[in-house]
Amino acid sequence: MKVTIVGAGNVGATCADVISYRQIASEVVLLDIKEGFAEGKALDIMQCATTTGFTTKVSGTTGDYSKTANSDVVVITSGIPRKPGMTREELIGINAGIVKSVADSILEYSPDAIIVVVSNPMDTMTYLAHKSLGLPKNRIIGMGGALDSSRFKTYLSLALNRPSNDIQGMVIGGHGDTTMIPLTRLATYNGLPVSNFLSAEALEKVAADTMVGGATLTKLLGTSAWYAPGASVAYLVDSILNDRKRIIPCSVYLNGEYGQKDICIGVPVIIGKSGVEEIVDINLNDQEKSLFEASAAKVREMNDALNEVLK
Repeated sequence: MKVTIVGAGNVGATCADVISYRQIASEVVLLDIKEGFAEGKALDIMQCATTTGFTTKVSGTTGDYSKTANSDVVVITSGIPRKPGMTREELIGINAGIVKSVADSILEYSPDAIIVVVSNPMDTMTYLAHKSLGLPKNRIIGMGGALDSSRFKTYLSLALNRPSNDIQGMVIGGHGDTTMIPLTRLATYNGLPVSNFLSAEALEKVAADTMVGGATLTKLLGTSAWYAPGASVAYLVDSILNDRKRIIPCSVYLNGEYGQKDICIGVPVIIGKSGVEEIVDINLNDQEKSLFEASAAKVREMNDALNEVLK
């Protein structure tokens, strides 16, 4: 099984490292436009095999898409962050051009690949991929909810002082500080509602911390995070390649589900060898439905900006 990761920066390289170390795929290709960068990252990862024991083949290439041929999954991390003075429309315009070019090039050599979008703004870039590529909706997946949910479970673990692996919880909605929705009502610790152990105030703080989880790390690090994002992508790729049938919140195209049409936004889905195998209805309560509608409205604002750019 072969995975291509476009963009050998921190997130892409970490994803390649986790996939290799866990032997999720037999081959990983890193591709970047910076001369020698992907090749260097790939060689560095391969030199870990002698001490960690993995057998995954990792290679890098500078812009040669033929090396990505016959990939089962392609992860797109490429794009630029928003810079001071840059408008939202400028960011969307630049990243839309990058994502569209990458996706077209990938499909030339891997027409049956499942596409995982990481580039920001993630929900809008996932929507762009759907609109421009003409692929079945099960084959295009935005990663954001997997990362947001990992942060949610981490903050729950810290508040409970219990192992994070014993905690279940998910975040739906848009992948952004003001659009994500941590579902505290449905979070559990060893099958029991976390509300049995945490006060309403404590749960509100967990939700608030989750929503600014990315910004918190950017402030601490001076740049965007990469360990958890890279691991979250690998977790999603593992569920595809090894047909795990995990329920993972992902940004997917909705056509009436959750009361929304013609939008990509985070909802729980079953991820297996076909990509998105089922959109799971979790029966939101009235408050959660209201929050989801508000989140969708904000995502649509970004999509409108994309449509203006593409005119």
